[in-house]
This record gives sequence, C-alpha cells and structure tokens, in this order.
Amino acid sequence: MNFLKAEWRKLAIINYEIDPEILEKYLPGGTELDFYHGKCYVSLVGFMFLNTRLLGLSIPFYRNFEEVNLRFYVKKKEKNTWKRGVVFIKEIVPKYALSFVANTFYQENYKTMPMDNTIQVNDNELTVRYSWKDKSWHSLRITADCTAKPMENDSEFEFITEHYFGFTKRKNKTSEYEVCHPKWDHYEIKDYQLDIEFSALYGKEFEFLNERMPVSVMLAEGSEIEVNTKKYII
Repeated sequence: MNFLKAEWRKLAIINYEIDPEILEKYLPGGTELDFYHGKCYVSLVGFMFLNTRLLGLSIPFYRNFEEVNLRFYVKKKEKNTWKRGVVFIKEIVPKYALSFVANTFYQENYKTMPMDNTIQVNDNELTVRYSWKDKSWHSLRITADCTAKPMENDSEFEFITEHYFGFTKRKNKTSEYEVCHPKWDHYEIKDYQLDIEFSALYGKEFEFLNERMPVSVMLAEGSEIEVNTKKYII
C-alpha cells in the first residue's frame, strides 16, 4: 500500500567517510552496514518534496517543502537477496505537522526548523541552495552544469542513490519501508559550499565532520517516488 506519493527533486548530496563504530548504536536489528569499495559513508542530503500526497490526499500548504537529512547505508539479507537501504540520523523539515506524521507513523527522527531554498539556472549553470535554522542558519549550496546525465552502472552515484528501503530502529524493534523510484540522472558538479555546525545539529560524535573534506559531492535530478506502508521485521 502506498503511504505517500511525491516528487523528490534536486537532491544535493555531500558524502563523507566515517568510522563504522560511530554508527553501531544507530544500526537497526537485522541490518548491517553497507560499504562502497571498503568505505563506510554518511551523507548530508538536501532536496525538495513536491506535489506531496498522503494516502492519496493533497493537503493544502503541505505539498511543497524542503528536507535536509543525515543518513547512512545498510543492507539486510532476505531469502538470499540483499535489500539495500538507509538509516536516518535526523531529518529536518519546515512544518511541525510533517514531523508529527513521520515520527508517529514511521518512528523517524524528524525535527522542525525554519527552512528556505533557492534553485536557479544562469549561463548554463544550475545553483541549488538549502538553508535551515536552529540557533543559527546552516546552508548547503551546489553549483553544477545544467545538463543532466544518466547514471553510470557500478558508480559511486549509483551506490548512494540506489538504496530503496528505509530501516528504523526504535528500542528493540526494527521497521522497514520501501521507496520506489526509477534510476536518477545527475549533474556534473562545478562548486559547492557548506556552512554547517555538525555537532550542534547531530551531536558531539559528528563534530569531526566540521573539519573533514567530503569524499564526493553530487546533485541528482530526482523523480516521482512512492513510499509504501512500513512493516516490522524484528
């Protein structure tokens, strides 16, 4: 059953290598960390939620909004097949009702903060900027070529974007939901700027990201998506 339908567009993705031990306490039961060429990744992702429909209903003032999340990558074996998914450290959205629904029905860690976005095309360049505020403003900006390119097989971009399940840990329970979408195109990165205090947003254990250079920076076009109703696996 489809719980949510929407478009995820202009996904700005900043990837960092991280010590797997930092993520152990966030790891849902029944899953294990997913590595790319031996590296454990955590990603800061900003994107637009557009044309959102919840249980088939389009709710006024809640159709289009920003989200910024910090996530890492896991996999779960089921009947000799690996399900590859993500676990969210925290997801930030601009309206309280969005956090309430996600936290209540999906047991995610959503927080509500003032947010803003800018998406511009000038001189064959695409600039995408997401900003959000707790005690101060944080922002993520990417400038890229404005022509989208298809995904390359076995690429780092494929690894980051081709995780189709969400796994959630709450106490001794693990829940799973599926996110359905086609393969995404990407834009060639020209420049990026990150103004963020990781420890203030995500805790002392992520403070090291303030000084660490990203492994990679990506901008995905995105697509229409469908989120299916969750189920408990443990």
